[in-house]
Amino acid sequence: MNKQSIKGTQLRYSLLPILFIYSVTIGNLAAQPTGRMARSPIINQDKSVTFNFVAPNAKQVMLNGEFNKEDLPMTNDGTGIWTITTEPIQPDIYPYCFIVDGVQVADPGNEQIFANERFKYSLVDIPGDEPLIHSMQDVPHGDIIYCNYFSETLDMFRPLVIYTPPGYKKNKDKKYPVLYLIHGGSDTQETWFRVGKVNNILDNLIAQGKAEPMVIVMPYAAAWGFPVGAFPKDVLNDIIPYVEENYTVYTDKKHRAIAGFSVGGGQTLNIGLMNTDKFDYISAYAPYTLTPEWRSNFENWNPDVKKINDDIKLFNISVGEDDYLFESIDRAINMYRDKGFDMDVFVTDGAHTWMNCKKFIARTAQQIFKD
Repeated sequence: MNKQSIKGTQLRYSLLPILFIYSVTIGNLAAQPTGRMARSPIINQDKSVTFNFVAPNAKQVMLNGEFNKEDLPMTNDGTGIWTITTEPIQPDIYPYCFIVDGVQVADPGNEQIFANERFKYSLVDIPGDEPLIHSMQDVPHGDIIYCNYFSETLDMFRPLVIYTPPGYKKNKDKKYPVLYLIHGGSDTQETWFRVGKVNNILDNLIAQGKAEPMVIVMPYAAAWGFPVGAFPKDVLNDIIPYVEENYTVYTDKKHRAIAGFSVGGGQTLNIGLMNTDKFDYISAYAPYTLTPEWRSNFENWNPDVKKINDDIKLFNISVGEDDYLFESIDRAINMYRDKGFDMDVFVTDGAHTWMNCKKFIARTAQQIFKD
């Protein structure tokens, strides 16, 4: 596909959904639901949370949330509204859902949705007494940009979410370093933004002088039905060139980093360590290493470790003590260490959660692009 046809296809790609949404909205305006709604969630002064769900015909409704180890039974108030008030919860952002007669549903009273292709959770943001690192604060803010690029590797248009730091639009001649940030399995290009709050974290750290202003590129990493190794090729051959052509960023490895969570953490290792001539910073968060691609790359790997140690400035693996992948990650860490890699290993409390992801990215943001 030539450049002219790419531009034409991209224009149609962006306009057609708008026309479709307009026609559906107007055509179905009279069919909008008019039944009762219940306010939910309600964050109480003591950090407990009240959840409400309207289901007059349900026999059982349970609350499932990452703030609690077990599902909690909700009570029908006699009018068809199921309700529960939790114990006080540690401030953070938590995914949750209702289980209605065995069926998992998001909270219809809450517009904050976990961006994921496999499950539909809502999000509850419990504020701290002092602002948390991911909180929206009174500091200069960057922008979140939704765009599409054409992947020659996959022969299709693909979405990107891109964060540009405060001042990017005004400083048109200034170049910025780039962090390529990959989501977990079944997540989407929106998850680091909507759940990980990476934009708020960077805004706050930049304002505090703890992180360098940077562009963050969040691709859609799923490549179902394509050969093993398709996504790494897409990153190297399509995404990076697109970003470097369309944004004022540096194009050398000194100003390029890659990081990711879970399956995205495994892809970070696959892409970063196989291409140390292109990335100076490699950070894998709770990486999923049980894939054919990872085994093919690393099980019988005999690299020039001294050269790699000299070539890159950061090789990090981060994990929570209660992560269900802890044993496989620990084996991977020991494998890399046995080969002689200089590693930064960060172990914290918690499990395989986006609560930990916020810790990991906040730490990485303060480590990269300091030279």
